[in-house]
Amino acid sequence: MEATTVFYILISILVLSFIVDSILGALNAKHFNDPIPAELSDVYEENEYKKSQDYKKTNEQFSKKTTIFSVALTLSFFFLDGFKYVDGVARNYTENPILVALLFFAIIMFGSDILTTPFSYYKTFVIEEKFGFNKTTKKLFWIDKLKGWLISALLGGGILSLIIWFYQIAGANFWIYAWILVATFSLLINLFYSKLIVPLFNKQTPLDEGELKSAIKTYAHKVGFTIDNIYVIDGSKRSTKANAYFSGFGTQKRITLFDTLIQDLQTDEIVAVLAHEVGHYQKKHIIFNLMTSILLTGLTLFLLSLFINMPIFSEALGVSEPSFHIGFIAFGILYSPLSEVTGVMMNYISRVFEYQADNFAKETFAAEPLISSLKKLSKNSLSNLTPHPAYVFMHYSHPTLLERVQNLKKE
Repeated sequence: MEATTVFYILISILVLSFIVDSILGALNAKHFNDPIPAELSDVYEENEYKKSQDYKKTNEQFSKKTTIFSVALTLSFFFLDGFKYVDGVARNYTENPILVALLFFAIIMFGSDILTTPFSYYKTFVIEEKFGFNKTTKKLFWIDKLKGWLISALLGGGILSLIIWFYQIAGANFWIYAWILVATFSLLINLFYSKLIVPLFNKQTPLDEGELKSAIKTYAHKVGFTIDNIYVIDGSKRSTKANAYFSGFGTQKRITLFDTLIQDLQTDEIVAVLAHEVGHYQKKHIIFNLMTSILLTGLTLFLLSLFINMPIFSEALGVSEPSFHIGFIAFGILYSPLSEVTGVMMNYISRVFEYQADNFAKETFAAEPLISSLKKLSKNSLSNLTPHPAYVFMHYSHPTLLERVQNLKKE
């Protein structure tokens, strides 16, 4: 196979992915004006549903424009030998393979982020502001951006450096050591994300004693679930949208409630949401997802080890000197169709898990408060109640609200 052939295979994958996503988006958009299903008739008033339709249409148009810009930028980079240019810039400063790779990715990622930041800014301060969601200040927006760059540089740069070092000392077997590294990192992040990363962006405080905490403790005792770490996060400083999540396991497990969730829902509805999260834990979904992620990472790294040393990848991207970072770019694009397939499979499993967690909440607490909480959360976030089935199949990690309500109402 010639380098030119590989080049056009890469281009074809990028273009085909764009076409498929565009078709799915168009199919989904055709359902924006569908009437509300009878089971969800109490979610929106007429004027609220009109607002949710406007929100969906606005986001769809915005997403279409940002995607076209991103694809055009990527294709321009390919056809104008952008990778060759950036590789040359990096090599002007050092010949150390690790430092060259770090500089290469830093230039590309920082440059890409700078070019797409106006879209992110518009999304936050125009679209989200218009529909009443945004609570982020301009100062906080830029502080978050700087913190994100710093964390990416430290964690991403550190892991990449070690992987390339493994490649230098172990050759084709580098993937084994890289797998151990990434698996260990994934485990640590799962255990300590809420303690180490979240505080960099949000304030977390223990849930105060009172009716809600007592109700949570009573439910936890009923199902034999030990939970001493219940925290409230100040999500309202960025958005009015509400959420709750479960993190860690063993002695490090923790429940985190957004302050907006506490404001929007009644006590029994919050307990029902937490019963759903406890269901994920009791059904071993968290462990399954972690182990599956680690196994898929191992598969990806193994496949990378088979292709990373092929000079044809570098030649396809216009770079004369083969290197890990250029091979990594080409492999990432070639791997994306397989990644899409595994992503669809994981989304399907995730939707099954959501049903199981809902059923656990229904059996150990009650169905009605969970139904009402889901409806309120959907209403407050102007969620799409009528998505296209193909779009759901490809992109949704949760069943639709209608599917969850119908499942919860089953005897």
